[in-house]
Amino acid sequence: MLLADVVAASVRVAATRSRTAKAAAIAELLRRADADEVRPVTAWLSGDTGQGRLGVGWRTLASRTGPVAEKPSLTVASVVAALTELATTSGAGSAARRDAVLGALLSAATAEEERFLGSLLTGELRQGALEGVVLDAVAAAAGVQPATVRRAFMLSGRLPETAALALDGGTPALEEVRLEVERPVRPMLASPGSSLDAALADLGSDVTVEFKLDGARIQVHRDGDDVRVWTRTLREITESVPELVALVRSLPCRSAVLDGETLALDDDGRPRAFQDTMSRFGSLLPDGMAADEGVLLSPFFFDLLHLDGRDLLDEPLDVRLDALAALLADDAHAALRMPGVRRPQAGQAAQVLDDALAGGHEGVVVKALDAPYAAGRRGKAWQKVKPVHTLDLVVLGAEWGYGRRTGSLSNIHLGARDPDGGEPVMVGKTFKGMTDELLDWQTRTFPDLARERPEWGVLLRPELVVEIAVDGAQRSTRYPGGVALRFARVLRYRPDKGAADADTIDAVRALLAP
Repeated sequence: MLLADVVAASVRVAATRSRTAKAAAIAELLRRADADEVRPVTAWLSGDTGQGRLGVGWRTLASRTGPVAEKPSLTVASVVAALTELATTSGAGSAARRDAVLGALLSAATAEEERFLGSLLTGELRQGALEGVVLDAVAAAAGVQPATVRRAFMLSGRLPETAALALDGGTPALEEVRLEVERPVRPMLASPGSSLDAALADLGSDVTVEFKLDGARIQVHRDGDDVRVWTRTLREITESVPELVALVRSLPCRSAVLDGETLALDDDGRPRAFQDTMSRFGSLLPDGMAADEGVLLSPFFFDLLHLDGRDLLDEPLDVRLDALAALLADDAHAALRMPGVRRPQAGQAAQVLDDALAGGHEGVVVKALDAPYAAGRRGKAWQKVKPVHTLDLVVLGAEWGYGRRTGSLSNIHLGARDPDGGEPVMVGKTFKGMTDELLDWQTRTFPDLARERPEWGVLLRPELVVEIAVDGAQRSTRYPGGVALRFARVLRYRPDKGAADADTIDAVRALLAP
């Protein structure tokens, strides 16, 4: 298969907002791909090189001045070979060798192929083929049920491999995919609930109400003495959190897969600043704070997906919670359980919310006890309730400030995720809630993420996610989504989330008054 075939499909996907049409274009391409081409084609059309980050930026690509090919000649295999060489070349003289490989690749590309490769290499390929669209395309190409493809993907966490399995072995091959200890699964996510009463009315009395912590999501796997820890984005952080490893290693079991949150607490048991928690993950937070080795993390587990050879994913939450309670029953481990109440009586759910807020936490999560673990899904079975409306939005740009903010990138442009995979939809701007340290960080950081630099500021690649508090939303003709935020203010940046984790435009519209 030629790269030009992949580029043509990408163009067709980008040209339509129809999810069905996007999936159909990708499915048609996958049917034509050879077995060894399915993995890279699937990765590329979902915006991934398949090789991880290759260290090729816009500055490198912009400095290229060589000619382009007049006719397509690059094959999928030749591009894979070039990307593999870029990914594996290191050591003395590697910069020159990498430049040679990149130069040869781009010189063999047509103008349209060069634009595609440039967007792919820099993480800028946004033609609207989100994972959900590609999974639908894989199901259509392989002639299998979408639910079967999605389950295999959620358990493996690997989209290209899932596509290859589906197209090669169909339903039987996909159904062979099982939860594997030490291979992380996509986390089940909670949907925003408008209020505690609304969540309880929606889910009924057969629920558990648990604290919603101001921490970071973790998934911990244990196999014998080997313990590994991942974030919500499936980035491994085992080496950064030895205290979590030691705690899980001390549990009375041989193997387990635990889901929970972790955060740093002060001497009074209240949550420290979010950046204290994130600094332990090897991330530099917006205030430039480096990791504080003296900050200890405390884990709180709320789900158990596997225990001593028994998979619990498909069991009701009630069964999983019983197993978790038994695992953490002794005095040494009881504090590792997420606080909450199962089947709360009148007034108990509100008391859990009051206790969570009094302890400095965000709110509560209401969960249906009959629900299985829907890995990777944000359904109504889990609903998070917080007294302040917050949204995780993508930063699309920033304007130069004025007055005492002259010289600082201040007013940020905010975008909600398009659920159909298009560009983020702008829903407002804000400069409220920014400290001087945050302004300094934005001014230093944003230029390196710029896709354009108009006189008024910068337009950014949609990579940064910021948590915004709002008083609601209102209908507006000013923005393309028909909705604008009311009294938006910055709470913090979220280095633990990517643009694919941002809230959708539908979540913003849900804040509109009836």
